[in-house]
Amino acid sequence: MATFKWFDGEVPANIKIRQVYGLVFTKDGRMLMRIEDGKYSLAGGTPESFDKDKVETLKRELVEEVNTTIYEPVMVGYQLVDEENGTDPYAQVRMTAIIDTIGEVKPDPDNGKTYERLLTTPSRVIELLGWGEVGKLQVEAAARVAKEKLGITTYLDKEEYI
Repeated sequence: MATFKWFDGEVPANIKIRQVYGLVFTKDGRMLMRIEDGKYSLAGGTPESFDKDKVETLKRELVEEVNTTIYEPVMVGYQLVDEENGTDPYAQVRMTAIIDTIGEVKPDPDNGKTYERLLTTPSRVIELLGWGEVGKLQVEAAARVAKEKLGITTYLDKEEYI
């Protein structure tokens, strides 16, 4: 069974980054979630060979999955995943940013799926993700970084499917 551990900050050079996800905020402090078949998650995905870095991966994935653009993202931390199957552990990066635009819902060009989207509070994101303590640490770290580096200081207490 896989294990997950949360670490604030940059991924050490010796750990492979396999995924990049966004804990992104509206200017009023709500966070964006992706919904697929009734399951809540973050938007993001796998770095491609044509992505120059994790910032480019995140920006591309947000447009593909939830038709959302962001201002420059900042690093929050990473989830270290050990599948306990003899392969090396790898990192799932988490970045935060302020949302610039949210466009109309459209199919992901990678797989043709259309995802629902929800704007909600950080505490509700923790609940809906259902990732336990590791998920709680990620969302709390993102809120802290968003406050310190992006100026997000208030959180509108309103859920909205968009």
